[in-house]
Amino acid sequence: MGKIVKLAMNVKRWQLLLAIPVGLVVLTLLYMGSYALNHYAESTAFCTTCHIMKPEEISHQNSPHARTDCGTCHVGPGAWPMVKVKMENARYVVIYPLGLYPRPIPTPIKSLRPVEYVCEQCHWPQKLYEDRLIVRNAYGEDKANSLTRTALVMKTGGGQRAEGQGRGIHWHIENPVWYIAADEKRQEIPWVKADFNGVVTEYLSVGSKMTAEQIAKAPKRKMDCVDCHNRATHVFRRPATVLDEALSSGTIPADLPEIKRLGVAALEKTYATEEEAAQAIAAVADVYREKYPDLFKQRSADVKKAVAALRAIFDRTQFPFMKVDWQTHADNIGHKDFPGCFRCHDGKHVSADQQFIRLECNICHSIPKVAAAGKPLTAIEFPALREPESHHRTGWLAEHRFKFDTSCAACHRVDNPGGIDNSSFCSNSACHGASWKFIGLKAPEIRKKSQPVAASAPGVAASIPHPIGVRTNCQLCHGAGKVHPAPQNHSAYKQDMCPTCHKPTLQEGAGAAKPSAPKAGASVPAAAQAQPANAPPAARGPATIPHEIAGRENCLMCHNPEGNMKPAPKDHIGRTVAMCQACHKPAPKKGP
Repeated sequence: MGKIVKLAMNVKRWQLLLAIPVGLVVLTLLYMGSYALNHYAESTAFCTTCHIMKPEEISHQNSPHARTDCGTCHVGPGAWPMVKVKMENARYVVIYPLGLYPRPIPTPIKSLRPVEYVCEQCHWPQKLYEDRLIVRNAYGEDKANSLTRTALVMKTGGGQRAEGQGRGIHWHIENPVWYIAADEKRQEIPWVKADFNGVVTEYLSVGSKMTAEQIAKAPKRKMDCVDCHNRATHVFRRPATVLDEALSSGTIPADLPEIKRLGVAALEKTYATEEEAAQAIAAVADVYREKYPDLFKQRSADVKKAVAALRAIFDRTQFPFMKVDWQTHADNIGHKDFPGCFRCHDGKHVSADQQFIRLECNICHSIPKVAAAGKPLTAIEFPALREPESHHRTGWLAEHRFKFDTSCAACHRVDNPGGIDNSSFCSNSACHGASWKFIGLKAPEIRKKSQPVAASAPGVAASIPHPIGVRTNCQLCHGAGKVHPAPQNHSAYKQDMCPTCHKPTLQEGAGAAKPSAPKAGASVPAAAQAQPANAPPAARGPATIPHEIAGRENCLMCHNPEGNMKPAPKDHIGRTVAMCQACHKPAPKKGP
């Protein structure tokens, strides 16, 4: 009996010794299996299994985070987030098959984990990013697809203020900013509070009707990465921009007539189905076949290549079955197609002491330089290092819409102010060629405010048909209610501003010049139109006074425009004696 018990004990000891390594192997396999299963459940391949996620999958594949799995951002590190997300998303097992989901699927703004656990897995917030040159090619919607190149330097910045940094676009990382959003998508921001250099300032949009009590009760969000980088991965880009890139890279031949216009018309239209879109894009080839038959015969391969590229762009930018296109999800980077930066930097958020959240281009980037095809881009400057004190006012750019004077010419070329021909700093098409609807900064209106009533050619200020000197007072004749009043918007202009735009045709003491006939199509200055038959040509300038003035101070005794001795021109009616010598000078004395 003792032998049997002893044998049984030996068998159990042997089994126990065998069970330990077997158990460890089984546990290891279970752990590896569960880990692999969890890893797969957070992978892009698993998350995009459902066809309704196709828009997110395509945009992800064309983003900077294409090699980052969905769970890296939407789950983040940690055991509890993993369990929590799995439990919350279990409902989609029912929602997706039954079609109980909205179209388009809204961005999960509130359910995203804090950026400290998501973005900062890879990105270092204290990092300083050096300035970066960006050149963009844009093609016009004309027959030649005219190319325009725009260059600017992005001042991403960042870094720590203690090290002399903390500037540029990433200023917001170093300096805490809170805001109140009036809508779920955070596109309308009526109230902002910023902490800068230990000073806390609150700003309220001038159009906001929020009371102090409402502001105190409203939930406030501290600004972080995703307030600007809200489409860091799932970006649904504007087709016109993608089309420009295809033309620039040669994917679509840029010398095909009207291809930019035809492409934009086909790609930026909203379609109910993909089949409808495919037919519209295929019709581009029909345009060349009918409108350019010779070209189509010679370059049918290029036309087919262009149509295929247009279809590829459509497949990346519009998804009719989910009602998704470039307009359904606002992108807060930039300020062109969506409010973006202008949600706060719109020149309308003002503090109690009348300071504004700065609306100034060169905080974030240099002033853009624009060049047409075949022309070189000019050097990019950084004027912030030598800006005058007026430029440091928080409302300077908003004021610049209505205030400019001769001091501008000290640093900038001011030809054709408010124009878009890129002939000067003041005619920059990158600034003045758009209405900037999100801030109401309609720069082309500057032309209406600065252009004289009569111009010798479109966009050119009227010349001064007489000499001007140190004693010339333009206001005598061109003031409000005078003989030739300046436009109403000139009322705030100072005397020394006139020669900035208007140039004299004669200098003091210059001889008479023969009048030149106006060019065909050019308008005739109002001053010239008003000259009577007995008036000297405008190009000759004001006549000199051929006699002594002493004893003859009352010029109107002889030169009354309505008199008969030696009347002045009819357009001088209303001028006073005090005005005469502003233009007419005594003739130089002859001899000793």
